[in-house]
Amino acid sequence: MPSDTPPLSSSGTIGLLASGGLDSCIMLGHLLERGCCVQPFYVESGLIWQQSERRALQKFLAALARPALGPLVTLELPLGDLYRGHWSMTGVGVPSADSPDDAVYLPGRNVLLIVKAALWCQLHGIDELALAPLGSNPFPDATPEFFSEFQSALNLATQGQVRLIRPFDRLSKREVMRLGRGRPLELTFSCISPQDGLHCGECNKCQERRNAFRL
Repeated sequence: MPSDTPPLSSSGTIGLLASGGLDSCIMLGHLLERGCCVQPFYVESGLIWQQSERRALQKFLAALARPALGPLVTLELPLGDLYRGHWSMTGVGVPSADSPDDAVYLPGRNVLLIVKAALWCQLHGIDELALAPLGSNPFPDATPEFFSEFQSALNLATQGQVRLIRPFDRLSKREVMRLGRGRPLELTFSCISPQDGLHCGECNKCQERRNAFRL
């Protein structure tokens, strides 16, 4: 279990960037279990897997529905002009099951995800935004230094006070999966090349998902 529980924000609600994948869905259940009111966000960017991913997230939210869980807020952030020609937009050359973790890195992804959700929180009186990176996340925009400095820059630019909290940042995948026991994890979605809305079973993320359940 995480060593501490994120405090409730002064508004009584914590924002959560939710993808429909294992980590953020487990975090959703964990925050609700700890007595938090949660406002989930999904950032729609036009990536090839997002239609299937958001559908899965909506099913997971419905399964955990309760008064403390707010309705999903979808924020539009089209990236076709930025990621033009990238496999995440075209579906060509999607990293396979045996590819290294850095093959799935999307440049600036956390910057893009956080900024709009954090601004929504500021505009609606929510002063904490939760994200689900794990301690093993290898990417430069998932380090403690990044989150600390980005939070400072964001609040300086807007004169706001949103805290970026990462309750799982010291946990391993095994520990997070243990937290997910008893929750409908079969409703989660972790695939970057879905086929007819289902996991392809052949991409990097499908392999990562299989490994997670084996743990």
